[in-house]
Amino acid sequence: MLQIQQEIVYFNDSNTELNSIFLHNWANSFKGRETPLSKRFIEDFRKDLYFSKEEDLGYSKIKNISIDFNNSIYKELEKQQDILEVYLAQPLKPQKSVRINITYIVKIPNAKFTGYGKNDNGYHLRYWYITPAVYKEGWQIMSNLNLDDLFENSTSFDISIKTPNDLILESSLQQHKSKTSNTTVYNLYGKNKKDVILSFQKTPTFKKFSTNAHSIYTDVLVDELNRNLTEDVLNREIRFLKSFLGKFPIEKIFIDKATQSKNPVYGLTQLPDFINPYSDIFRYDIKMFKAISKRYLEQTLLINERKEYWLLDGLQNYLMLEYVNKFYPDIKLLGKASDTWFLKRYNISKLKFNEKYPFIYQFTARKFLDQSLTTSADSLSNFNRKIVSKYKAGLGFSYLKGYLGGNVLDKSIYNFYQENKLKITCAADFKEMLSKNTNKDINWFFEDYLRTNKKIDYTIDDVKEEKDSLKVVIKNKRNITTPIAFYGLKNKKIKLKKWFTNIDSTKTITVPKGEFDQLVLNYENIYPEYNTLDNWYSTEKKLFNKPFKFTLIKDVKAPNYNQLFYQPNVGYNFYDGLILGMKFHNKPLIKRNLEFRIAPAYALKSQMINGSFSILYNQFFEETSIYKITYGIAGNTLQYAPDLSYSSLNPFIDIQFKRKSLRDASSEFIRAKVVHIDKEVSPLEVKTEQDNYSVFSLSYNYINPDIIKELRYNFSTEFSENFSKAAIDLRYRKLTSTDTQLDFRVFAGAFLHNNSKGDYFSFGLDRANDYLFQLNYYGRSEASGIFSQQFIITEGGFKSVLPTRFANQYMLSLNSSIGLWRWVEFYNDVAFLKNRNERLFFGYENGIRLNFIHNIFEIYFPLYSNNGWEITQAAYPQKIRFTFTGDLKRIYNFFRRGFF
Repeated sequence: MLQIQQEIVYFNDSNTELNSIFLHNWANSFKGRETPLSKRFIEDFRKDLYFSKEEDLGYSKIKNISIDFNNSIYKELEKQQDILEVYLAQPLKPQKSVRINITYIVKIPNAKFTGYGKNDNGYHLRYWYITPAVYKEGWQIMSNLNLDDLFENSTSFDISIKTPNDLILESSLQQHKSKTSNTTVYNLYGKNKKDVILSFQKTPTFKKFSTNAHSIYTDVLVDELNRNLTEDVLNREIRFLKSFLGKFPIEKIFIDKATQSKNPVYGLTQLPDFINPYSDIFRYDIKMFKAISKRYLEQTLLINERKEYWLLDGLQNYLMLEYVNKFYPDIKLLGKASDTWFLKRYNISKLKFNEKYPFIYQFTARKFLDQSLTTSADSLSNFNRKIVSKYKAGLGFSYLKGYLGGNVLDKSIYNFYQENKLKITCAADFKEMLSKNTNKDINWFFEDYLRTNKKIDYTIDDVKEEKDSLKVVIKNKRNITTPIAFYGLKNKKIKLKKWFTNIDSTKTITVPKGEFDQLVLNYENIYPEYNTLDNWYSTEKKLFNKPFKFTLIKDVKAPNYNQLFYQPNVGYNFYDGLILGMKFHNKPLIKRNLEFRIAPAYALKSQMINGSFSILYNQFFEETSIYKITYGIAGNTLQYAPDLSYSSLNPFIDIQFKRKSLRDASSEFIRAKVVHIDKEVSPLEVKTEQDNYSVFSLSYNYINPDIIKELRYNFSTEFSENFSKAAIDLRYRKLTSTDTQLDFRVFAGAFLHNNSKGDYFSFGLDRANDYLFQLNYYGRSEASGIFSQQFIITEGGFKSVLPTRFANQYMLSLNSSIGLWRWVEFYNDVAFLKNRNERLFFGYENGIRLNFIHNIFEIYFPLYSNNGWEITQAAYPQKIRFTFTGDLKRIYNFFRRGFF
């Protein structure tokens, strides 16, 4: 508990009379499951705060608020429990101040939620005190969403803290202390500060490093670097920052590991030490430079990062780019691993460290999952907020530097920082400063580049030879007009570089003939571009403008080559045994619109050659509710029974709709396909309608994988020569307030007409026949043995084998389960089955479900059903069912939830 008596002198520096004052009370954001912070975690598939124990929660309990020594009325905002509105008895006029006194208690939460709070060694606190909101064109209020972006004004702090003697206080303010027999009193003070961080530990964890201009206190340490080397590195970083920004008006720079770990150098700090390809000094230098530059900017440029995060992120990442360019120009993206015998043949091994910025942007942009830089930070997907948007903002500054030329950008940054440090500022002030230093048009940057997610995409469309020159046609392939850089190369060296503007459709330029062997757009990756593969033109006469290159597994795109990838492929089913093959495809690490794959294979058990292929084209839409349409055809051949194979051919169209926002994890799509199946039959049998058939399938699917209330439903219809049917599959999963899982599923299916013979196309109660061959059964024809016990929840969803297993008219089934303890659940199922010329069959069952990983690894133990007490019957182990998938894509999608 923190027992706090706080006095705030609030000065109204606006031109508006204020009738109330809003206060940020972020310590109260940990009080329970209805706070904005808890709901934010649920969106990120984190339920630790939602189901937290009482002792791990945190809150702020207000005892009294007075203004100018008179008790004041205040309220907590509805649905924003971490914001207070305090009413004034008299309006606060411009340029006047009031004295606000608050008595309150803060219960410190567990640090596992945000990195700040109670930890194993003590307490690390940030946003622990009440602070006034900023009034600028209205109150700038914001709830704690674990974004570490509280908008505060610069403040003078004078803090007295009394602690037990066994705790040592380290903080971001200047301090001195005095001791008594049982307690220590710390006095903290600082002018023009914001964001006071406190660390109470039993032993000191922060070390002080002295530079020529500042003292740096940090617990981000590397044992391999001695103090002198560390201070040399830190001195270099500070000198570099001063050269770009000028004098830093804060003497003490406080870098804490908790904050730094939430803003890491991705790709640098995630790898364990024993496989890290970078030197210790490089890792420490880049990690600390990012932390210091971020702290440098955040503490002195008072910007609403919730609304205009791009400005600070852009400046910070631009400084990172420039720092690496100056001190580590030759370091590779993969570090020392680039020179290993296996990786050095790959194009990714040739990328410089700074080339990760356009690469990661293009990785997301090709999927149309990027967002505009003016999107509010709380509306960004996690991947965009943590990585992509920061990179695009940094590249935007490099783009401006290249386009404006000289030192225009660096001069503007320097002047902007010096004029606005320790003041509330915004992006408009930066634009005004930039406009003063150039006559070139910069509206494209502040409009389309920042405000939209339009993709830059230019190409060399045509080159015509004349006597002594080349006529080069540059084409704008998309709906944004920005400056572009054109290069002429000779022996891979730049001989010509020129910027062109205002190309909204095409532009023809003339270059001398014979002076260049390659003409390239955006050769240095100065700006982020949607597609760079068509930016190259070779002036040498070749049969192919780009030769073919075969590469193992995957690689980044090589602009000089047409790439084809190959990789080993391993599969398994009971009849083929281990399936070894080779997959050939054209899919690099960054997605393409046209994709093809062919995968021949050899089965060791059946000694058969089989495999699969697919060709598909992704068409993306930017202005409609449709996200993309995929057109394709796929086929494969495998064994479905001993010594019997099947072949499938499936032309299909998928229509995927856009999510409400990229923070919405739901998906919605329509799938239409024709499935043609041709099965081998035994020489002793005659082919029937069940061995060679075609089915047209049309389905609508909705998936909302919310971690508390998950909803999925599927409407499907199938049409074939001898039958047609319609079905709905509705699934709902909920976690109760006690973290008990409730799982419900309803399946209803009916034949519209059915002239088929037997039960091959019927609805299955305990196991679908899977005549479309879309379920991953390891032994699809097995009637006994372990593979017959594989369970995939579909159609009836029963686990027990009952006397009536199929329905050729209609089926209604309800599957349910309730959590008992952790992953142990009790399931209960009922169903109604109707067959021609038979009475309605009512089925029921129950049992124990071990739900280790939902729909990936589960085990079912039947207890009681129409068969009686199954647990007492013979051969009970054969009645146990299991769900298991080796589908790596499904497993990957399960664990990556909430990041993209």
